[in-house]
Order: sequence, then structure tokens, then C-alpha cells
Amino acid sequence: MDLSNKVALVTGGASGIGAATARLLAGAGARVAVVDLDEPGAKAVAEQVGGTGIGGDVSAVDAMATIVGQVEERYGRLDVVHLNAGIVAGQSGIEDLDVEGYRKIVGVNVDHVVFGVNAAVPALRRAGGGSIVATASLAGLVPIPGNTLYTMTKHAVVGYVRAAAGPLAAEGIRVNAVCPGFADTPLIAAAKDRFAGFPLLSAEDVADAVGAILDRGEPGECWYVQPGREPGPYGFRGVPGPGNHQAPPSGAGEDV
Repeated sequence: MDLSNKVALVTGGASGIGAATARLLAGAGARVAVVDLDEPGAKAVAEQVGGTGIGGDVSAVDAMATIVGQVEERYGRLDVVHLNAGIVAGQSGIEDLDVEGYRKIVGVNVDHVVFGVNAAVPALRRAGGGSIVATASLAGLVPIPGNTLYTMTKHAVVGYVRAAAGPLAAEGIRVNAVCPGFADTPLIAAAKDRFAGFPLLSAEDVADAVGAILDRGEPGECWYVQPGREPGPYGFRGVPGPGNHQAPPSGAGEDV
């Protein structure tokens, strides 16, 4: 993967998967903007990779547009976007719902992806095309019991990426999702003792999968990442069409 003369933006880049991806992209030659709510952390990683650190709440309505504008102003273009920021819910969401916490996880895990794509696409068009990778999860492919709200948000990311892929591919913009299993990152730090003896991915494992997607992924693919396995695109099954055998509307029932 050669990203010489390319510019990349990574959200949630102060630690974990985002920091590992920032290092990987910089190692491939890209100039990298590292974005995080933890601005000092973002600047520290950016300093390591010779990039730019930007603080911001990516779930805020206008934040991603402002961030993309700052990146274009500094570097003149944008080619690669990794929408990686994410949080866990800390509640099941089935009963005794903490509405503030619910709004927060939807804001970071879902709104941020939508706002990020919305802000990035015009910049990628100006650069003549590019790639977007959103961090989903295995929880976007299968349900994770006890993590109902997290599962919901990651399913939303997977669905959004798959639906957006076709129209964007026609413009030379590729959008994908990376769907890692449990990774040894700050996201599980508070519950890490529960994973004793369980194989965990490293942040670098997931970053390598992001690199593989950028290198050879096809539009709309959602790549699983599991310990001890080569990452690859998940094989979605198409749904049955109407019983009267009429052709479905364009895109319905297709295996993307």
C-alpha cells in the first residue's frame, strides 16, 4: 500500500485502533490528521507520525465538517478517512433506559459515521476519489448478548455502509466497514478481567485489516477480523424475493 502524497483523517485516533491505524497510514506515506475528543492524546499521536492533531466531539452536528475543512486547508486535499471513534453503552437498553447514555452512544457510534461521510464525500470528490472505512464490530454482523445498544449501533453502521457503497462507488469513492472481534484497547479496559484466557486482537491487528481493506477491498464490503484468522469480507446472504417472482426494486434482495 503506497499512500505517498495522500492525506488521511482518523477519528478516535488518540489511542487503540485509531492510533495504530494512524501509524500504519503514516508508514505507508500518508500525511495524517488525528482526531479525538482527547485533544492532547490526538496531538501526541500526531507528533509521533508527523501529522496534525485535532480535538473535537465528532458526534456534534457540525464538527466533522469543520474538521474536514481544517484538514483540507492544511494539506490541500483528503484521500482516506477512517471513521473509528466509538464507545460502549454501559447499559443493556432493554429496561431502565438511561436516555442520556443512549443518546451518547448513538451520537458517537452512528451519528459520527453519518456526519463523517457527509463531510468527507465532497472533499474526496475534490481529490478525484478516495476511501472511507468505518469501524463497526462483529456486533454489527451478529448480536452480542448483554450489549444490546452497542449491537444496535454497529448494525446501523454496517447497514449504512452497504447502502451507501453503490452510489459512492460510481464516483470513485469506496466505503467499507471493518468488523473486529474483541480487541485489547481502552474500550474494554474496565472489563478486561472478564476476558482472562480469551484470545484478543491487538490494535495493530485491526489496523492491518484496515490497511488490507484500503489495498484490495471492494465497495460495500464489511471485513471481519478475528484472532488467528486472515481478515476478509463477510459473506452476506440475500433475502428471498417476492413469491410472485416479480423483479424487486433496484438493490432490494441483492447480495452486496
